[in-house]
Amino acid sequence: MRIAYAGTPDFAVPALQGLIGAGVEIVGVWTQPDRPAGRGRKLTASPVKQTALAAGLTVYQPESLKDPEAQAELLNSGADLLVVAAYGLLLPKPIIDGFALGCVNLHGSLLPRWRGAAPIQRAIEAGDAETGLGLMRMEEGLDTGAVIGEMRTPIDVADTALDVHDRLAAMGWPLLQAHWSDLQNQVPGTTQPETGVLYAKKLSKAEAQLDFSWPAERLRRQIHAFNPAPGAWVDGEFGRIKLHRAEVLENPGLEPGQIGPGPDHLVGTGAGALRILEWQFAGQKRQPLPRIAQSNRLVPGRFLQ
Repeated sequence: MRIAYAGTPDFAVPALQGLIGAGVEIVGVWTQPDRPAGRGRKLTASPVKQTALAAGLTVYQPESLKDPEAQAELLNSGADLLVVAAYGLLLPKPIIDGFALGCVNLHGSLLPRWRGAAPIQRAIEAGDAETGLGLMRMEEGLDTGAVIGEMRTPIDVADTALDVHDRLAAMGWPLLQAHWSDLQNQVPGTTQPETGVLYAKKLSKAEAQLDFSWPAERLRRQIHAFNPAPGAWVDGEFGRIKLHRAEVLENPGLEPGQIGPGPDHLVGTGAGALRILEWQFAGQKRQPLPRIAQSNRLVPGRFLQ
């Protein structure tokens, strides 16, 4: 098979690396245009572009695939199959229908649960016990296509979105490899059931704000779901603080948001308490609990919120 590959962020890199390492013929790589990044807002190539150029592959970066010329460039690339992983651009019907062996997508959930933009984060936020990576045929609906195969992973209480992201990303090439003959033979896949559909809406900074009147378990899920970005945060006596990792413990009598004595500096919640394992005060880097405790930034009896 001759492959066209479309992807942009880190999530899409391992599958591309696997294709390259296996010697698959890749006619071109499509990725989003360079974007400003970092404090200097310097134009920066996507991780997929960097990987493709290092392998000597041809890279295409259309602003949109709605443009007829951009569509023609992809459709006339000579590819038999289009593999998509977190590309970030809408694929119009002529693209979806334009390849002899079809168009498939690597999606970070166990479909039909968590269709949409943020499946990993929403699975953690909801307290799902497991998630996975799905290989699905693409159609015009949002992640509605037939599922060719999937790989699963449990979600541990210590897992953040970044932890799960990295595990799922690493499954990209093994999942493609396991179903290579299915792709070559145009196996249609299994139609998704009508029940159990949930949509994973895009994350917002506003919903990353924490409320310590919530139960500790809900707060832990929120903190882990929003790590690394946009970062769960709270405003209070100490200013704005981002919280990146936490664990749930019994409440020793603290009010919601109240800081307990060291060295653990538990924080009271509406039900239970949190030990915040990783803190980030405004203008500073992330710090583990022992370092924050040694800095005397946390005053027992005062409130985070």
